[in-house]
Amino acid sequence: MVLNKLGESLKNTLQKIAKSIFVDEKLLNELIKDIQRALLESDVNVHLVFELTKRIKEKALKEDTPGVLSKKEYLINIVYDELVKFLGEDSKFVIKAKPFRIMLVGLFGNGKTTTAGKLANYFSKRGSTVAMIGLDVHRPAAIDQIKQLGDSINIPVFIDKTEKNPVNIWKNNQKELDKFDIVIVDTAGRDALSKDLIEEIETLNAEIKPAETLLVMSADIGQAAQKQAEQFHKSCNVTGVVITKMDGTAKGGGALTACSACNVPVIFIGTGEKVGDIEQFNPKGFVGRLLGMGDITALLDKAKEAISEEDAEDLGKRLLKGDFNLIDLYEQMIAMKKMGPLNKVVDMIPGFSQLKLPKEALQVQEGKLEKWKYAMNSCTKEELEEPDNIDRARIERISKGSGISIKDVHELIKQYKQSKKLVKMFKGKGEGDIGKMMKKFGGAAGGGMPKLKF
Repeated sequence: MVLNKLGESLKNTLQKIAKSIFVDEKLLNELIKDIQRALLESDVNVHLVFELTKRIKEKALKEDTPGVLSKKEYLINIVYDELVKFLGEDSKFVIKAKPFRIMLVGLFGNGKTTTAGKLANYFSKRGSTVAMIGLDVHRPAAIDQIKQLGDSINIPVFIDKTEKNPVNIWKNNQKELDKFDIVIVDTAGRDALSKDLIEEIETLNAEIKPAETLLVMSADIGQAAQKQAEQFHKSCNVTGVVITKMDGTAKGGGALTACSACNVPVIFIGTGEKVGDIEQFNPKGFVGRLLGMGDITALLDKAKEAISEEDAEDLGKRLLKGDFNLIDLYEQMIAMKKMGPLNKVVDMIPGFSQLKLPKEALQVQEGKLEKWKYAMNSCTKEELEEPDNIDRARIERISKGSGISIKDVHELIKQYKQSKKLVKMFKGKGEGDIGKMMKKFGGAAGGGMPKLKF
């Protein structure tokens, strides 16, 4: 994922603090250089980097350590707090008066139409009635693309292939659109410095009167992001930014920090190619993931989208209970898979990214789950509830009964044992065990750092 390199660098910096015997100015200077190098390599503006690291150093040298925190814990807390401030305050995206109109603007090829579909899916899954309207009359494939996206997620799409004036398309469909809770408006891609296209977006802005105007920009835009964001904001009063392609190899720091620098908050980030790969941007959670502290807010939001509240509550109870069998394994894997790739989900759980879990424990493919279902159908009630009793003879019988290989059955048992080890960390003390893991890492929860709650 984008900023993975930054995240690894920052985690290594915090590990350096955790392993140090003393926290002195020499260590602090070394850490400041590590942070500067990591941010500059991620395409963050050099002026902003030096401002940030200057604040970290000043706080670490001048401020007294609160009694509840050690010097090391306090230094980690300063790094966390300053990175959160660096990326901007939380921007709550609240749906107010309906119909709530969201207009998307942005450069060519930055994923605006795809973002329209992702947002429509996002709000639809949270109980709102949603419609999209395609006003990109300049790119021939745009109308077809938004229509296909709408059909794939059962969202109504309003288009007109014969009309070349986007204002007329809006006016002709406005009465129907006003029946929906949320209307997402996809406009033509444009350069913020192109006068004719800016005039068009200004006209649309005046006609539509959107509640939110979101600038869509790609994570690979680099430091040009700030100039574009400022100009779009000037032209059509941008209220927030959506950063796309956060799952790619782009450095991403330029887009994130430029938005913060020119007072345009990041509202959503695109985290993959699928229609469900979008989440509200939460600076605290984002920095938490970078530093290996997790992002419980994003995890819970994913859970709400993927599974019902009752199922989520039941899943949590089983996890904390510590009892674990093959049925639990299968049901939890299905639930987790609905939330997205397991490696992304695990990154949101405080402390887990520090465990360096084996890849095979996180890469459960759909085909494996299907095979495991066949294997479990061939298990006795005793075997499902007490998998530790499954010996070689039973494995051979399960293999024959299910029609899958002995190797596949062995993989199921191996996955069960690996997962059981993870679940044991929650048994009995729950939060306390995770807290111990974080203590080892050096990141005790204090001040503004994330609390470790499950």
